[in-house]
Amino acid sequence: MQVYIAGAGNTRFGRMDGMGAVDLMAQAGQQALDEAGVRRQDIDGVLCGYATTLPHLMLASLVSERMALRPLYAHGMQMGGATGAGMVMLARELVRAGRCQRVLVLAGENRASGQSRDGAIQTLAQVGDADFEVPNGASVPAYYALLASRYLHEHGLSEADLAEFAVLMRHHAASHPDAQLTAPITVADVLASKPIASPLKLLDCCPISDGAVALVVSSQPSRHDGHPVALTGAGQAHHHQHVSAIADTLDMGASASARRAFDEAGTGPADIDYLAIYDSFTITLAVLLEELGVCPRGGSAQRLRDGAFGVDGATPLNTHGGLLSFGHSGVGGGMAHIAEAYRQLARRAGARQIAPRRRALLHADGGVLSAHVSLILEQRA
Repeated sequence: MQVYIAGAGNTRFGRMDGMGAVDLMAQAGQQALDEAGVRRQDIDGVLCGYATTLPHLMLASLVSERMALRPLYAHGMQMGGATGAGMVMLARELVRAGRCQRVLVLAGENRASGQSRDGAIQTLAQVGDADFEVPNGASVPAYYALLASRYLHEHGLSEADLAEFAVLMRHHAASHPDAQLTAPITVADVLASKPIASPLKLLDCCPISDGAVALVVSSQPSRHDGHPVALTGAGQAHHHQHVSAIADTLDMGASASARRAFDEAGTGPADIDYLAIYDSFTITLAVLLEELGVCPRGGSAQRLRDGAFGVDGATPLNTHGGLLSFGHSGVGGGMAHIAEAYRQLARRAGARQIAPRRRALLHADGGVLSAHVSLILEQRA
């Protein structure tokens, strides 16, 4: 059975004082319903990502109540940054199984205005080992900095190679009206930005944002879609939770996850012409692009410089600006990659529309490259 993404919605990203997590999700959710051309009573499933600013025990029910939805199936999910892709994968399975016909997948929170910067850092640090990592003052940037140091050493690369990704994401975000960071930056700007955890600088790290994203996953494409987008493959892999438990930095689960998705879709890396890759830090992009088989080991920055990831390149990458510039509001930030991939393949990106694309690889990770989810989106026109 074929399953489609029928609509997407998002708020703007940034700081929006006075808007709570449920307010943001309801706004994005209604936009997704409108784009899909479905009524509230048509939604029979709701999947909701966690919100650190609203740790409610029944968040999916809370959002359903706010939106006047009466789903036959509803629950929340927690997979860190992989939650959005994980929910879309689950929504696809619910539709394929006949449990639901139309599932509203949504997430968002007021992470910028609803908690302090230190509070956000402390919350996210809990992905570390409570006995051996957290007590030593580790933070999420520090965990990724360890991986960055190892990566740069092994491949003989420099901090400037990572900075290239921050510059590209900012360039892409400049054309999106809802992006948080749009002012142009250069490699020199990235290298001169505030040190966070060596070798990562401030502009190597995603911002903290308010914002929400929603998707409608359906047994039928939207009647508005002249170019329907199907979910043709999905996969997961979970090799570790903590940095100290990583057995091999060249095999952290991304390749295994993608292989399952490719096998299910009956396709491979060479067939992909759009990339939606999780980018919490510049090192995240470099590592994932290479483990996914998009680039040779140590070669992602050179592929970027060759133009492959630009809007006119062979495999445009995160054309909305990614977490690094569009913004990161928790689960909603990761879902923005899916919304953008859908809109580009469906040719519903408006003034930002790139040349027609057929297949997208989406990959998200949670924790510190811990939980991996891969999706294959294919235009069916």
